[in-house]
Amino acid sequence: MRGRLRVGVDVGGTNTDAVVMAGHSVAASVKVPTTVDVTSGILAALNGLFSDGELMAAEVAAVMIGTTHFTNAVVQADGLAPTAAIRLGLPATSSLPPMVDWPDRLITATGGHTYMCRGGHEYDGREIAPLDRDELRRVVELAGQAGVRSFAITSVFSPVNPDFEREAALIVEEIVDDASVSLSNEIGRIGLLERENATIMNACLIDLANRIVDAFEEAVAGFGIGAPLFISQNDGTLMNADHTRQYPVLTFASGPTNSMRGAAFLSGLADCVVVDVGGTTSDIGVLVGGFPREASSTIDICGVRTNFRMPDLISIGLGGGSLVSNNGTPSVGPGSVGFELPERSLVFGGDTMTATDVAVAMGRVEIGDRSLTADIDPELASEAMAFMQRSLAESVDRLKIRPGEVPLVAVGGGSFLVDRDLPGTSEVITPENGMVANAIGAAIAQVGGEVDRVFSLVGTNREAVLDSARQEAVKRTVDAGATADRVEIVEVEEVPLAYLPSNAVRVRIKAVGDLEVD
Repeated sequence: MRGRLRVGVDVGGTNTDAVVMAGHSVAASVKVPTTVDVTSGILAALNGLFSDGELMAAEVAAVMIGTTHFTNAVVQADGLAPTAAIRLGLPATSSLPPMVDWPDRLITATGGHTYMCRGGHEYDGREIAPLDRDELRRVVELAGQAGVRSFAITSVFSPVNPDFEREAALIVEEIVDDASVSLSNEIGRIGLLERENATIMNACLIDLANRIVDAFEEAVAGFGIGAPLFISQNDGTLMNADHTRQYPVLTFASGPTNSMRGAAFLSGLADCVVVDVGGTTSDIGVLVGGFPREASSTIDICGVRTNFRMPDLISIGLGGGSLVSNNGTPSVGPGSVGFELPERSLVFGGDTMTATDVAVAMGRVEIGDRSLTADIDPELASEAMAFMQRSLAESVDRLKIRPGEVPLVAVGGGSFLVDRDLPGTSEVITPENGMVANAIGAAIAQVGGEVDRVFSLVGTNREAVLDSARQEAVKRTVDAGATADRVEIVEVEEVPLAYLPSNAVRVRIKAVGDLEVD
């Protein structure tokens, strides 16, 4: 289908997967080892997709990439920008200053620049204290003199009233040249410390986001693809390059959500459990209406509690490269050979027994040279496989919200490790092209936007509040790269907050739209 090709790329810890989608069909797919700099692996994947000359780079309408760059930067505390965390909330909130619960290594990596100023609002929109603009200017000047160019602004109850945060951003931009500003009302949810943490984490990644997105765009353009670039978000949707530069934290956990969206597309199931078995880990999640179910509680990221949207996932150390040990009782993982599987696994002539070797020895899959697994004890192999099934079944049960069996879709390069009669499941589906479901999920994704705010119904009515929230969700979706006339509301959640006066209500609305491409 000329002129309408989509390229999806997903960077995993072991492999970088890529596909070309022509309409609803997979025109080409490739799986290459992930490289240390990641970008080289993406270029290798693009070369693999277009190497036979049947598909032309000029026919590509859009490129979608799911990346681990930003997650890895936080995990490794590497490449994070010095960041000023400014909280508007005095005289309240002084007992727990910004970054109070951060690990020392991350505080060191971001510089530990924390400040508190007067301001903030109550839950009903009343001011805690007026914004002290002179005090704020002094704080911004101090941060600027310390070499800080990245700012995280958090005001108490800003999801109710964001005015102080927006004014603070203007002051920062007025005083500090080339400043980047992250506002908590645009990132997190109700819960001061968790929302503030998510905002700081976003702010410290913005410099890296600019470099990474520039590198992606240069790599794609250098390959001869003139199509726009989109990056996967962690709710199964996309955002354009400019949006990624501003909100890199929204890419966290985008790999598993890509796999889940790809699993829904390949299996035709909108409500099921998905297991994505990679080389190092297995990610288990739940699809509801074709999109990943979101976590309802706070999320711990590298020891930092956050409350921005994240998929409800369980990750276990089980994958194709997982190490098999036998210290009395056979076990598998969490250690793994990772991207060294093609060198270290027995079936490839290595000297390390992995989960893949066990599966090959038992005749579950044809990979490498099966004769090289002849020395594996059949009883050991059987017990190791049973260990893997127990781990998977326990994880599936933990994600269920009601009793009974559920359909399960197994995808990923290690999906052959999942039994077809896994306990707790009504059926186990391994769809065609499931090994690259993550890249397919990126390629078929729509653009998404979300609003999660608390509104007071005093002086207004419910329908006016919902209409305002819908319009904001649509605007965020268009800002992220969707076509304005092809956006629809896919989820509306309205929760009255009975413990608050003023008829307060929490409204969460999610919108998705088709890509704005030529």
